[in-house]
Amino acid sequence: MKYLYRAYQLLIALPLGIIATIITALTVVIGCSLGGGHFFGYYPGHWWGRVILWLLLIPVKVEGREHLEKGQSYVFVANHQGAFDIFLIYGHLGRNFKWMMKQSLRKMPFVGWACAKSKQIFVDKRGASRIKKTYDDARRTLQGGISVVVFPEGSRTFTGHMGVFKRGAFALADELQLPVVPMTINGSFDIMPRMRDGHFVSWHPLRLTIHQPVYPVGQGTDNIQATLSQSYDAVMSSLAPEYQGFVENPDQ
Repeated sequence: MKYLYRAYQLLIALPLGIIATIITALTVVIGCSLGGGHFFGYYPGHWWGRVILWLLLIPVKVEGREHLEKGQSYVFVANHQGAFDIFLIYGHLGRNFKWMMKQSLRKMPFVGWACAKSKQIFVDKRGASRIKKTYDDARRTLQGGISVVVFPEGSRTFTGHMGVFKRGAFALADELQLPVVPMTINGSFDIMPRMRDGHFVSWHPLRLTIHQPVYPVGQGTDNIQATLSQSYDAVMSSLAPEYQGFVENPDQ
């Protein structure tokens, strides 16, 4: 069965996935260039995420959407198990949002171009002025009524376990007094861990657990730390048993 699935990936899913990615990127670029950034900055990517998972026959379960209020901006934070986190959240979160992503992703063919055109937020750490611009961009997004999605570990896990949460997303939520929504991703590491980038996909179900929002209580350092700790504990609570517990990520 494994080799049949690999043949399917190579002969059907991969070529159709590449075509879907190129069409999605061009749609985003053209749509955003014509002034439809609110729609084209999200919906083509939303359907792209769903199509990729559908092509690879990956089943998805989402829990906790009832915790989200219509029209409310959130800072979503999730563990970063692997590349399939992107398809899962884009395709199945069901909220218009912008990503906070590594500056290096701007160089990805087609995808980086589309991300820049749709005003995704690139985290640029090359100097104080660029870091400030990152937070200014995120602030404008949240104040405009759209949410942001952040992987506060900053990089994908090597083990499936969670590393340390960095405080940037929580400081941003604190500044704007917005709720943070923790999300737990399960299955992405089993499908394709970062050590196997570019290899065949392993079939495994995906699950996205959306926890109750963590609302600010006060403002400042204590609130940032409290929000970070509550979010970390919530994400950890729904991880599969084999990935429970902290493991240091040398990439952080």
